[in-house]
Amino acid sequence: MLLRLFRRHPREWGPVEWLAGGVVVVLVVGALVLLANLLQGPGRCGADLKDIDGDCVGVTARAFEADPAVESLIDAIAAENARVQREWADPQGNAPRIPYVRIALMMPFTADEHSAMTTDMIRRALAGSLTAQLQANRSGGPHYQLLLAPDGRNLRQWPGVVERLAELAADDSTPLVGVTGTPSSTEETREAIDALSEHGIPTVGPVITATDMNSRYFFKTSPNNDQLARALMLYVNEHPGQGKGFLVWDNRTEDVYSQNLREVFERHFGKKYRLDEHNSNFTGTSGTDKGIPQRFTHAVTQICTEKADTVLFAGRDQDLPAFIERLARAGDCGRAGELRILKVGIGLEPTLSAEAPTRWLAEANATIVDASSVDPAWWKGENDPPAALGRFLNRFEKIHEEHKLGPKALDDGYAVMYHDAFVLLADAVDRTFADVNEGGKQTPEAVRMPTKDDVYNTLILPSVAGDTCSGCLRGAAGTYGFEGPGENDQWAVCKPVPLVLHPSDSGAAGREPLPLLRTFRGASGEGCPKSSGS
Repeated sequence: MLLRLFRRHPREWGPVEWLAGGVVVVLVVGALVLLANLLQGPGRCGADLKDIDGDCVGVTARAFEADPAVESLIDAIAAENARVQREWADPQGNAPRIPYVRIALMMPFTADEHSAMTTDMIRRALAGSLTAQLQANRSGGPHYQLLLAPDGRNLRQWPGVVERLAELAADDSTPLVGVTGTPSSTEETREAIDALSEHGIPTVGPVITATDMNSRYFFKTSPNNDQLARALMLYVNEHPGQGKGFLVWDNRTEDVYSQNLREVFERHFGKKYRLDEHNSNFTGTSGTDKGIPQRFTHAVTQICTEKADTVLFAGRDQDLPAFIERLARAGDCGRAGELRILKVGIGLEPTLSAEAPTRWLAEANATIVDASSVDPAWWKGENDPPAALGRFLNRFEKIHEEHKLGPKALDDGYAVMYHDAFVLLADAVDRTFADVNEGGKQTPEAVRMPTKDDVYNTLILPSVAGDTCSGCLRGAAGTYGFEGPGENDQWAVCKPVPLVLHPSDSGAAGREPLPLLRTFRGASGEGCPKSSGS
């Protein structure tokens, strides 16, 4: 019929002919598009992810194209995920079928000069997460797929990612039981964790520290800014200096972390150092363009003029080297003694302990005092390393060598804290699995798999109560736990907060034992379990 229609030329086409011709065009174009897609394959982001503004976004268990610095780690996680799936669906020989659940790693997998999470941080976070996944899958109980859930380099593509995670959580056979990652204290992260809570998905923030980043289903394994500032206060009380303090703060209003840290510093140190009169601000590099960043001339001039001996830095670590360099150009400003730069962080970012910043610190006669989640001395067996650190190091060292993570790969704390966040969820799954399956005596086909609700109900059981620690997380960063539903807004209790000095041999104070705070228990650590192995 179509052939006859086309042969009736040159008579002018009527509605029927135009409709038929349109159908043919649509079918031909559709077929060509389908053929092109089949020939090209799923594209750089794979079948599960979408390319949005140059970032692969979504949720997948498989590998996808990423920054060359992280591709080998993504490939390794994807390979482990495939092995876990095979051992359930098609085990080899007489091997038993091993059931599995899913934990999602939701964070940026790409970075640029404005990103709060740098490429090196992403790489170390992946390495720590892979370490925990491999460790969990070599133990008894269910196995774990680590789903990769990139939400864009500035965390703005979270809505579609959360929607997909909620769908996966409804899968009865291999359910999604929790989410880890969520790396930066920003408004986008706040919205994402609220959305995950609305879906009832337990989420762990490995490196979140802003005290107001709270939601019902959101657990934090790092100390918050308030607890970190309390650790710095212990240091200042033991080493008071000349009593001349100065606050340097990031003026980006959208950076929840820096704004919260400024408020915390003002609350704890404001009266002591009259910070309302002794402060200066700068524009940080994280976030959208707000003019020339890292302009520290005014701050350094004021510090020199006032002969301040204590600087409180309320900004991100990426901006601190530029501040130290500007201090070095001013020399010691005629101060009678050393300048202490008080900061908080997950660890000591390697860019701060590199050769150039270390030389600048010497030129300025300055020392960094960092209240942290980890202590680089632990890797050397010093300062009472956590009891479970050795188990982590045994497996991490293999990953470090295989994926060429470079020097000081543990010092910023990201690998350690991402490991501990995964372990927190996996421990809750294992405990729940044993409870609901009478210790796992059923056949693989008959077992009941924990759901997100079961895991949440396990997480909110008090693990720290009085002098007991039942079900505490024995992590690479210490032994710590939680006090029950909503207590301390789901911040970890008894988490050790080491003080790290750089250079470590600067001044007499650097050679003296430093106070160790345990979160929500103070310097005494009363009621906390022993964290070290000594």
